[in-house]
Amino acid sequence: MFKLRPTHAALFLVSALFAGSAYAETLKIAYIDPLSGFFANVGEIGLKQFQFVADDINKRNLTGGPKLEMVAFDGKGSPQESLIMLKKVIDSGIRIITQGNSSAVAGALIDAVNKHNERNPDKTILYLNYAAVDPDFTNSKCSFWHFRFDANSDMKMEALTTYMAKDPKIKNVYLINQNYSFGQAVSRAAKADLARKRPDIKIVGDDLHPIGAVKDFAPYVAKIKASNADVVITGNWGNDMSLLVKAAKDAGLNTPFYTYYGGLPGAVTPIGEAGEGKVKQITEWHMNVTPNKTEKFANAFNKKYGGPPAYISFYFLRGNIEMYMLAEAIKQAKSTDPKAIALKLEGMKYAGDEGEVEMRASDHQLIQPLYISTLAKAFHNPKDPTTAKFTGKDKEVKYDQENTGLGFKTDARIEAYVTAQPTSCQMKRP
Repeated sequence: MFKLRPTHAALFLVSALFAGSAYAETLKIAYIDPLSGFFANVGEIGLKQFQFVADDINKRNLTGGPKLEMVAFDGKGSPQESLIMLKKVIDSGIRIITQGNSSAVAGALIDAVNKHNERNPDKTILYLNYAAVDPDFTNSKCSFWHFRFDANSDMKMEALTTYMAKDPKIKNVYLINQNYSFGQAVSRAAKADLARKRPDIKIVGDDLHPIGAVKDFAPYVAKIKASNADVVITGNWGNDMSLLVKAAKDAGLNTPFYTYYGGLPGAVTPIGEAGEGKVKQITEWHMNVTPNKTEKFANAFNKKYGGPPAYISFYFLRGNIEMYMLAEAIKQAKSTDPKAIALKLEGMKYAGDEGEVEMRASDHQLIQPLYISTLAKAFHNPKDPTTAKFTGKDKEVKYDQENTGLGFKTDARIEAYVTAQPTSCQMKRP
């Protein structure tokens, strides 16, 4: 009688578990984001992080079977270019995509994926969104085939304005955002939330500028200075964020910035010391959170990629959560079929590094805790020669960013149940 050796038995078991599915030894995931053009720096950071976490999943065999492989497609930050890339993805047989940079791109991809899946029920595509935060995607435009792992812009604004409302010194607020669905959503939510929580606050400016097209923000900064704003709220990201804060620094603007992406790699360098105590961000994690269960992973990533001149650093904790939850869904489904994975992701609770997160089944929006933090001087530890360039006295700011001597310090942690927002999603399931 034929007997399976232990290694043969393991392979036989894996084959049996994934029988009848779209199983292959390697599951390819298409990464569609800008790898050239104005926002290429952000896209490159995301790609390296996804590759790094995929390697960790493969090393630990967290899927229980197939290895994960990231395949890059340059969407150039353009809806049109990204749709061309999606066609290439489909033609290549890849059935899982991830994207995050630009809600304009995300909206186009959601629509295209829905139409493709309706026409091709045996070749469906699953879309995992790690950073496109237009609230409509988990409300009026929600889709069974779309899962968002970042807090949407309304959730982030709810957290920011709750924190701002406690500061009686804030009387005048200036809004500046990119002129597309996400930037418009940030502006709209800021006005509504502040009016509800602090009706005494005045909106003294509300600018929407072309995305990725402004090379000099000096005219906008001049308007901010003239408005006597107490704070600025901006959802700008990528070079639009970097150039905005650089212009503020050059003009000597001392107004605090409440940002969505002030800590995105590449933003802190142009801010420099002018941002100390003034630039705040809303994120699901930062390098100086306490306790920091992601510290070891982040340090390993930064050691590999973090040197000059780019100073790429770990940023998207939600990207890790996305990939680990995907691996768990594959393991539970015993399949790599997009529908089977989607059904396992719905309602999944996962023990993330910053606490339990939940993929809400009703709209496929991840519910997770958020942090508000402020740029501060990194701590100088006399016992550690690597901190010689640091000048800060606050031990909470253990790590700096981009070799600037500045890092982020937690102001507040907003629990997951607080960040959750109601949804109008009426999801149609296949």
